[in-house]
Parts: sequence; C-alpha cells; structure tokens
Amino acid sequence: MTSTTDKLTQGSRIARNSVLNLLGYGTPLLVAIFAIPLLIRGLGTDRFGVLAMAWVFIGYLSLFDLGLSRALTKLVAEKLGVGKVGEIPALVWTAIFVMFFLGLGIAVAVSLLLPWLIRDILNIPQALYTETLKAFYLLAIFVPIVIISVGFRGILDAHQRFDLTNAVRIPLGIYSFIAPLLVLPFSRSLFSVVGILVAGRLVACLVQLLLCLHVVPSLSKGIVLQRTMMGPLIRFGSWMTVTNIVSPLMLYLDRFFIGALISVVAVAYYATPQEVVTKLLLISGSVMGVLFPAFSTSFVQDHNRTKLLFGRGVKFIFLILFPITLFIVTMAHDGLGFWLGDEFAQNSTKVLQWITVGVFIHSLGQVPYALIQGVGRPDLTAKLHLIELPFYVICLWWIIGSNGIVGAAVAWVLRIAVDTLFMFVMAQRLLQIREGIMWRRLLLMGFVFLTLTLATMLTDLAMKLLFLLLMLFIYVPTIWFLILAQEERALIVNRFRTIRV
Repeated sequence: MTSTTDKLTQGSRIARNSVLNLLGYGTPLLVAIFAIPLLIRGLGTDRFGVLAMAWVFIGYLSLFDLGLSRALTKLVAEKLGVGKVGEIPALVWTAIFVMFFLGLGIAVAVSLLLPWLIRDILNIPQALYTETLKAFYLLAIFVPIVIISVGFRGILDAHQRFDLTNAVRIPLGIYSFIAPLLVLPFSRSLFSVVGILVAGRLVACLVQLLLCLHVVPSLSKGIVLQRTMMGPLIRFGSWMTVTNIVSPLMLYLDRFFIGALISVVAVAYYATPQEVVTKLLLISGSVMGVLFPAFSTSFVQDHNRTKLLFGRGVKFIFLILFPITLFIVTMAHDGLGFWLGDEFAQNSTKVLQWITVGVFIHSLGQVPYALIQGVGRPDLTAKLHLIELPFYVICLWWIIGSNGIVGAAVAWVLRIAVDTLFMFVMAQRLLQIREGIMWRRLLLMGFVFLTLTLATMLTDLAMKLLFLLLMLFIYVPTIWFLILAQEERALIVNRFRTIRV
C-alpha cells in the first residue's frame, strides 16, 4: 500500500471527517429553525413560498451536473490511490470545462422554460409573477457557477480535505438563511433576496477554487484539457444521473400516491413523521461522503483496506443508529402525542415506527451503495433502481388502496429492504467477502428486527422505559465484547483518556 493511500484512508481521518460532515449538514438546519419564522413574517407567506422554491432549486442544482462532480471525485481519488498525481490537473480542468458548458446549456434551457413554469406549473400569484420571473432568471444565470462549485468541492473531497469543504459549507449554509434577513430592512423584493443568495454562492465558488489551488498547487500551472478523459467522466456521470433521478423519486413518491388515493389530510399524517425521522439519514450521509472517495482510493491499491473500511462503515452506522431507532420505535406514540397531540399519535404512530425502521435499513445500505459507486460501478445501482421503480409503483397503488398510510409505510420499508439486500450482495461480490460474515450480519439483523417488533407491542409507559433500560444493559456489553475489535476498543479507551486529561 502506498503511503498516500494509507494516509487518505486512515480510520481516525475517516471518523474526524464524518463528524465534520455531520456538523456541515446539521448546523444550517439549526439556524433555519430560528430564521424561517422571521422570514415568513418579513416576506409574507407568498414570497416565502417562492424563496423556499429558490432554496430547493439551488440545493438540487448539483443533480443537474449529470453526475460529473461525483465522477471527478472518484477519478481523482483513484489517481491518488495509484500515485498518478501528475494526471490530476488535466482531469480536473477537463471536468470543470465540461461542467461549465453543461451549466450554460442548462441555464439557457431553464431560462426558456421559466415563463411557462412560473405561470402554469408553480401557480405563482399574478401580483408576484414579474418579481418571481426576474428572481428565477437571476438564478438561471448562476447555474454554471453553482455546478462548477460542486466540482471544486469534489476535488477537496477526493483529497479527504473535509475540513476545507465544511469551512465553506457551514458558513454558506448559515448565510442562505441569514442573508435574506439582512435584506428585509431595505427591500421585500424577491429579486433582491435571490441576488444576495447567488452573490454568496459566487463568493463560495471563488473560495473553493482558491482552496483547490492550495491543495493541488499544480492546477495553477495552466489549464490543460484532454479529450480522452471526457469519456470516463461522462460514462460514470450518466449512470449517476439515472440514480440521482430515480432514487429521490422513489423516496417521496408515496406522498403523491397518498394524496391521489386518500386525501391531503392523510398526507399530513404520513409526511410529518417521515420528514422528521428521515433527518437521521444525515448521519449515514455524512459518513458516506467520506467513505466514497476513500473506497475509490483504496480499491485500486489494496482490496483488504477497502474491506476494512466497508466493515467499519457498516459497524459504526449500526452502533450509532440502532439505539436511536429502538428509542423512537418504542416511544413513538408517546412522543407524537407530546409533540403534535393525540390525533396525530392515533393516526401516525404505526407510520413513524415503520418509517424509522426503513431509515435504519436505508442508512446501513448507504455503505454498499457508496462502495459500488466508489469502485466505479454506478451502472449497477442505476439498473437496480430502474428495475425496482415499476414494481414499487404497482405495490404502492395496491397497498395504499387496501391499507392506507400504514400500507404506504410498509411498502416504503419493503422497497428499501430489498434494495439494501441487493446492495450488500453486490458489495460481497465486488470485495469477495466470505459468506460466513454476511450470514452473521443477517443473523444480527434478525435479532434487531425481533427486538424492534417487541418494542411495538408495549403500551404502558413504565414498561417501555423498563424495556429501554434493559436493552441498554444488554446492548453496551454486547457491543463492547462481541462486536468491537480489540484495536477499536483500545482506540476508544485512548480517546477517553485524552478527553479526561
């Protein structure tokens, strides 16, 4: 193994970067809790609704890069793994060139469609039509900047410089909610609000460029383009695009079916607990953002290192999320009653319990998902999702009609369970993991689901608390002596001693 590979895939580095990612994703959400009520009062409900759509538009622009930023991260990480750092500048500038002109094409297409989208699709009030149109034209102009900014971030990710990535992500995330408040004393115009948002994105893009030049000094020697590198970028990115479109569609398709087959009220009973508990995906997402380039770097040099990273990824996501999952499933009815009242508790408890289990399974499945894409096989995940989609649509239509929103939650979990199972099977074949290890993991999952099922049967609050306490006494020693390896226990002890000192 090369020293570069060893350095970039160190366990302590992976753990630290995962925590940095979690802070990067989570901190702006905390700011949003306080900023959003002020924005609603300052802008009014209609204008805030438009601003919310602008946030979504900006946030999902990364999907419009046709997977090229992910491809760039993967290919740069591979070059680092095999020591071909001299090829990185040409790869980076070629990718940025393609992404910029792709962004220009998207900007033109969006600009042409905007009048129709705003008038006929988004149902913007007539009084806000001109104001909204101008604001979204401004967003369209900045599409290329946002897309290449995602590319710059991918370069930093490939080098495991998540300290620098989050040094930009956290201030930018906070800025996205605070900046509109700074405009309100002077103007309620959506054009002004969007203007200050895109100005922040431009500054962030320039900062990321400077950080990339710092991490990869050879980029400053000149812009070099190589046509031969476009093929791998586009092939990887095209399959990533399929997954980027189909996967979020299946994640939220259930809400539209519930609205069409039952009612909007049923959507509220379903979507509210789902929206809250899916925030747990930030934990696995933070880890996977770090493991993806680590898988790419290690796989080309040392498969055993990749196996180690894969096993630890699954293990630590399980260790973190199982207690949280068990607590939510056990206390679902009481928690919903305290938070939203008895009516929500009556209608949404089973939904919350099922969705929580689904999020737990989905979080574990993110590890093989990152591995498959990190080793250069995004076609496998894309094909799997394309096959799943029609079966899931049929299942949703049938089960919602007969079992309502609980049926929708069951279908959602079953789809994720099947998806995760196939992901692990593909990961096993790619890494040639012994079947005995996979069977032990399946046996552990069987015990987990038995425990969660038992938790759903408890009705008395005192019994629930006693059950959770009992499980805690069983869980901690089981994890310490049976699941954690000796070196992992030693690492935890050393960290604890460091904190005490």
